[in-house]
Amino acid sequence: MTNTYRFIYALILMATPLWANAQDLAAMPLTEKPELVYELRTYTAHEGKLDALEQRFRNQTMALFEKHGIINISYWKPLDQPNKLIYLVAHPSQFAAATAWQEFGNDPEWQAVYAESIADGRLVENIQRTFMQQTDYSPQPGL
Repeated sequence: MTNTYRFIYALILMATPLWANAQDLAAMPLTEKPELVYELRTYTAHEGKLDALEQRFRNQTMALFEKHGIINISYWKPLDQPNKLIYLVAHPSQFAAATAWQEFGNDPEWQAVYAESIADGRLVENIQRTFMQQTDYSPQPGL
């Protein structure tokens, strides 16, 4: 066998295991970032109760959300609706959201916070919520 053939034969022998490994890697599924489910909530506070509602969120509620796997994204006060608080949270799935809200509602710490906060009357008149999924063309937030 000439040197050229030996060289080609050696290359084939060395490349075969590399090719097999490359095929194994190509067959592996890509790890995708889990897609979050977003929940937009709008609270209408009773007249004169928005400050107390904000204080409850700031001092207790947000930390309790995190404790139960509810991801705080952002909170807003509409400029043209003085008794509203709008916020966005995220969950791994709608099932996870339902579980988290149930656990949150049953948490003795939350129940104590809630009871104390409504001692002078209920803070919230109405709650609206919408579950959303981010579109593929939406800019990705830096979570």
